[in-house]
This record gives sequence, C-alpha cells and structure tokens, in this order.
Amino acid sequence: MSSDFSDQRGQVEEAFPELDEIESEDLREKVVEAWCLGLARGGWHDIHDIPYAWNIHETDNVEHVRGVTRIAVKAAEEQRDFHGADPDFDVIVAACLLHDVGKCYEYVDFVDEEKLDSPNPEYATSEVPHSISGYALAHEVGCPLAVQRAIPHFLGEVPKRTLEAELVKSANSASSNAITYATMGISLKEWVAEYSQTQE
Repeated sequence: MSSDFSDQRGQVEEAFPELDEIESEDLREKVVEAWCLGLARGGWHDIHDIPYAWNIHETDNVEHVRGVTRIAVKAAEEQRDFHGADPDFDVIVAACLLHDVGKCYEYVDFVDEEKLDSPNPEYATSEVPHSISGYALAHEVGCPLAVQRAIPHFLGEVPKRTLEAELVKSANSASSNAITYATMGISLKEWVAEYSQTQE
C-alpha cells in the first residue's frame, strides 16, 4: 500500500480492532486498503466523522460497522457450535468490516464541509448506494469473491446469497435496529419506510 495512506491506515487500524480476527494477513491488508482508498477519495479528515446514516449523526459508522462484525461473529459461532454449520470466519469478518465502507463516498453530501478535504467527484457521490460502492472498493483491492458478494445488503442486489452473506445482512439489520431505536425511538423498518434512500 502507498505511503500516501499512512494517516488513513493508522485511523483504520485503531478504529477496527476486529481486523485482528482475520487470520489471512493478505485479506486483512485488503480490508485496510479498501478503507484507506475510501477515506482518501471521500476526503475525510477522520474516520469517525462518517455518520451511521445520512440523518443519524449521533452514532458514527465505525460503531455500527464494529457492532455488525461483533453480532455476526457471535451468530456464526452459534451456527457452528449449535447447528453444525461451517461458516468462513475470515469472510464474515472481512465482509462485515467492509459492508459500509461505501459510506466514505455516499455520505460526503450529508456532513459539514469542514469534515472533508476535497472529495474526489469521480467517486464521492450520494448517487450510488454505499453497498454498491463498497462492493466496488472490495473488488478493486482484490478481495475474494466470497467477501465481495457478502457486501451488497439491500434486497435483490445479489441473487444467490451465501451463508456468510446472510449473516452480514442479518447482523447489519440487528445493529441498525438497535441504533434507530436508541437515537430516534423507532424501528429499522419504520426508519427505512420514512427515510431510506434505498428500500430494503
């Protein structure tokens, strides 16, 4: 990775201690690289400035991404230990950590200008949903297909979903539901119906 990303790299590694749960050093590096690219192109000064949602700034995206990862890992452990399934933990953790990296691009239009430094208009736009731009970032840095296909989490984006992809999607809903209740006193379903720019 280019030394131009040294500031972003430090932020990413500090923000996401769950990176240490990825056994593959190569995959761990790709997750960090995707975040560094997103932060640099989005022009973000601080990874914690990216909000959870365009209209929920009380919780940042880092907290949500970490929550999704923690929920998914615990669920995967139950799937393995209780049901005898064989989820791929590296895929789950990497995909969870990347599922909202696209907000680096999408949410530049929803924060104060002083939080940004010259977002690159070729990438930074609210016109493309973050699950799609996140998929594109994961693809660009060379994440395995199993990780890429688990990132799009809106209904219908991936026609055939894997065990790992379903875990990311359900953990995302669980974390999001907790955040919408905590910040707005409404369920995720109510938030989506009233505010979502992309329907579930």
